[in-house]
Amino acid sequence: MPLISVIIPVFNSQKTINETIGSVLKQTLSNLEVIVINDGSTDEGLEKIATIKDPRVQVFSYPNAGVAVSRNRGIERARGEYISFLDADDLWTPDKLEAQLKALQENPPAAVAYSWTDYIDEAGNFLYHGSHITVNGDVTAKLLFKNFIENGSNPLIRRHALVEVGEFDSSLPPAEDWDMWLRLAARYHFVAVPHPQILYRMSAGANSANISKMETQGLKVIHHALSLTPDSLQSLKKPSIANFYQYLTFRVLTGNPSRTQCLSAARCFGYAIINDPGMLQRQNRLMSIVFLKIIAGILLPPQQARKLLKMLKERFSKLE
Repeated sequence: MPLISVIIPVFNSQKTINETIGSVLKQTLSNLEVIVINDGSTDEGLEKIATIKDPRVQVFSYPNAGVAVSRNRGIERARGEYISFLDADDLWTPDKLEAQLKALQENPPAAVAYSWTDYIDEAGNFLYHGSHITVNGDVTAKLLFKNFIENGSNPLIRRHALVEVGEFDSSLPPAEDWDMWLRLAARYHFVAVPHPQILYRMSAGANSANISKMETQGLKVIHHALSLTPDSLQSLKKPSIANFYQYLTFRVLTGNPSRTQCLSAARCFGYAIINDPGMLQRQNRLMSIVFLKIIAGILLPPQQARKLLKMLKERFSKLE
């Protein structure tokens, strides 16, 4: 019987799936099973997976239903005492599962272990560090304020906890991860592994790149979580919404955004400030750079905007 079940939903991921599965098979902890849920793929991904000759890898095919349903299908088939999820384009460092398992075993009240995330581009090159936030124990308030888990490829979870809180909500993509982590946090403690062990691939075609959908679903998650929390946490409503809009602003501005994207970022930036005006003072230099990047992206041709931003960043760095 495997100790850990790793569930990988796959939809048309032929470019990355073998590298992703390979990062699981290279784990220092080998007592695991890899459950690949083929979510109605139409590319050559299944053929590529078939070249992997490891009995720990199992593939199950279903009609397309989305990531949340695929994860739920994987949970039904999982035999491990612990469960972790991995998106078909993300990667783990070799010690990810071993470190998280050790953290859970040393902290019996905790049902979720998570690590830090770093971001890579479509070619696998490092882009930037994640938030690298370390929180242990009752994390509900901090998780409501900011999804420091950052993605669905991160935590290792005790199976019984997943069963108790219920399935991923398939009506909330791409925010179903955050919703699940909040439901787990309402019942169980979390424990952090303070090392970057998840490499999250930034892709223009990814579901999380749909900012409008992220906005709608993320706000639903915040309001639903607040409806289940005690009165003492209701004061987090505006700060949580502000921080969420700040996150959306940063996501839109990643790379070289178009004028239309900069207009979207301006709207998100405005909602962040409306809900938390103090953000401008607490993060003065960062907010100034964000504001200037938005204005430059709206008013200037792309090449001129990039040159202006480079110059401004150099000047800001000299002031630090």
